[in-house]
Amino acid sequence: MRSSSNPAFRNLPRGAAQYGPNVGFNQPQGGVPGYGPPQTSAGADDRPMTVDDVVIKTALSLGTALVTGVLTAIWAISQVTTSASGKITAIPGAVIGALVGGMIVGLVISLVIIFKQKPSGPLTLAYSAAEGVFLGAISGLFELLYPGIAIQAIIGTAGVFIAMLVVYKTGAVKVTPKLTKWIIGAVVGVAILMLVNLITSFFGFNPLRDGGPIAIIFSLVVIGVAAFSFLLDFDQADRMIREGMPSKWAWFAAFGLMTTLVWLYLEILRLLSYFQND
Repeated sequence: MRSSSNPAFRNLPRGAAQYGPNVGFNQPQGGVPGYGPPQTSAGADDRPMTVDDVVIKTALSLGTALVTGVLTAIWAISQVTTSASGKITAIPGAVIGALVGGMIVGLVISLVIIFKQKPSGPLTLAYSAAEGVFLGAISGLFELLYPGIAIQAIIGTAGVFIAMLVVYKTGAVKVTPKLTKWIIGAVVGVAILMLVNLITSFFGFNPLRDGGPIAIIFSLVVIGVAAFSFLLDFDQADRMIREGMPSKWAWFAAFGLMTTLVWLYLEILRLLSYFQND
């Protein structure tokens, strides 16, 4: 199986031959769309994975994140104290706790899923809920500073996701070993730059996140890398389907897509905030 920039898809087990061939996101097929040839009777978790499985599991994960995120954002906005001019004057500890707590819980659950390399519906939904709390809290704060920015970021994220899915399905960009290595290298490079910038920010030097021209260019690059990471996520899910992996692995594919969606949303939210700084 080809490598992926998403750690969730690293070192996945090969599909079991007994499940037979199946079809993926971008494969010609006959019969019922999204399914391969008739399969022998099997348990719900043992039958071969299909496109529908990935779509449904991803929709459930995304829906969980959206519901918890919206509720958290509404709650955070109601808790924060603002001045007559609309500026934030005080952020309650509960809001900060929700933001930091959601981030830490999401990180811990993601590490558990990644290192266990086993699909889990409850863990994937728990990760989505935790990220929803984290994103909701931070979106609520941004919304107070820049009204309307959260919905803009959501629309932007959805637009990039749909665009890259179309690019993948139409074959406009082929996922080749060379492209895969380029994207993985770009992700590693971006991560290193972010880490270095975080360290230097403690000394008052923050060129990649200060809202200036360099920060805007860097955010655009990061958004581009995240967008192309979707191609690898789609390709890995496609391969899992074609190799006949059990349907329960659709939760793993959904988790991988969610991690990229979270990363993309945060970067778009940050970029939009740069343009609204006067």
